Amino acid sequence: MANFFSSRFGKDVWLTNHAVKSMEKREIDDATLEYVIEHGDIQHSDDSNLWVYCHIKGRDDNLLCAAVVKKESIVVKTVMINWELEDEA
Repeated sequence: MANFFSSRFGKDVWLTNHAVKSMEKREIDDATLEYVIEHGDIQHSDDSNLWVYCHIKGRDDNLLCAAVVKKESIVVKTVMINWELEDEA
């Protein structure tokens, strides 16, 4: 069973074990991750790899970012804090 369904992407969202451990270490709960996925800004790395990121009110370790693969479903590979947006070349 998927971790949740993304209305934004119209796909199930799955978390890797690494993403779950990253969330625990960084004190990011499921609801916060779901908010990032549903409302965050998007930067594409290529056709299927992207970063979804946003500021979360009340946290001082922003930007929160989910590194995801978008194919038949959304797979969250890891979740980061203090992420910095890089300019595209």
